[in-house]
Amino acid sequence: MPVKDKYDAFIADGLVPEGRWGEPDDVAQVASMLALNPMPYTVGQIFDVDGGLHFHSF
Repeated sequence: MPVKDKYDAFIADGLVPEGRWGEPDDVAQVASMLALNPMPYTVGQIFDVDGGLHFHSF
């Protein structure tokens, strides 16, 4: 909770392209996809589930 106001401001300022807080289902969808192994040639990838927060700019 100490950083909630900080990230609320990021969202309000448009720094999170998705424009909202993440939900557990957002992570569950990625986990489900990975569990199905639809990308057998993909090795060692990092999947950011952060609504685009990691983008420095578009």
